[in-house]
Amino acid sequence: MPPKSDINKAGWEQSEFPILCETCLGDNAFVRMSKQEFGRSCGTCARPFTVFRWNPGTGMRYKTTVICQTCAKVKNVCQTCLLDLEFGLPTQVRDTALAVQNEAPTSEINREYYAQNMETKLEGDKSLLGGTRASSAGKEMLKQLARTDPYYKRNRPQLCSFFAKGECNRGSECPYRHEMPVQNELSKQNIQDRYHGNNDPVARKILNQHATRMGLAPPEDKAITSLFLTTLPTSATEDVIRSAVVQTLPNVPQTQIKSVVHVVKSRCAFVNFKDRETAELAAAAWSNGFEIEGQAVGVKWGRSKPKAKPAEEIEV
Repeated sequence: MPPKSDINKAGWEQSEFPILCETCLGDNAFVRMSKQEFGRSCGTCARPFTVFRWNPGTGMRYKTTVICQTCAKVKNVCQTCLLDLEFGLPTQVRDTALAVQNEAPTSEINREYYAQNMETKLEGDKSLLGGTRASSAGKEMLKQLARTDPYYKRNRPQLCSFFAKGECNRGSECPYRHEMPVQNELSKQNIQDRYHGNNDPVARKILNQHATRMGLAPPEDKAITSLFLTTLPTSATEDVIRSAVVQTLPNVPQTQIKSVVHVVKSRCAFVNFKDRETAELAAAAWSNGFEIEGQAVGVKWGRSKPKAKPAEEIEV
């Protein structure tokens, strides 16, 4: 019985060729791929899909697809590295710049149902992001951060675990890299965070570096969780400012915005967040400019509060 005729396999995906970026495909013009129908479950929606496996080049490791094509089309990402196909960036960086809200469910109950509905919507379309309206500042930010050339270094073999233990006796014949692993924030990555754009360490590093280059480096004082907006439109109100903040930070819950203090005479405002991580995300999103009612406004970090002077001792 064909898979689509079986009611238990109706949502399974079949495909003839994977959706890949130029880096994962490799520099070899004559790539040989192995194809296995329903070889594994998708790393995001858990539906069985057609798995492809290939070697991108000499001295490189074998690569395989880890998510189905429906999930890849929804986010416009590569099936292997889960990076954006147009800009070569993590989804969190792209969604932050374009102010795109993540609508894909993360719970096991809804994600398969969501993927099946998206499969019908995506028939004939390459991605759902084609009609996204983005500000000029967000587009400019992506142009500056985009990786234009393929980065084949990402296809190198994995590290040899036996070498790290001092037990590898293969020497130069070992197919794995003889380097000591480095334990840092970038070593803690997973498929779910990369795909949904939540707490991705690679994206956080890219956004922080870009904010630093644009003059919005996070201050050393961790207690500072506010951003200062200047040159506001004369017609701006506290509600207008708050709605603009929420619109440009769609993946930040509104409860994370502690308060918005609007100073009408000075045409400025303070946006106070509940934690430092959210404030850094907002600074990275506004590093290339922030528009309110079509007018660009200035963005700066707030200053630390002056320490209260101790009360002078009164001599008796």
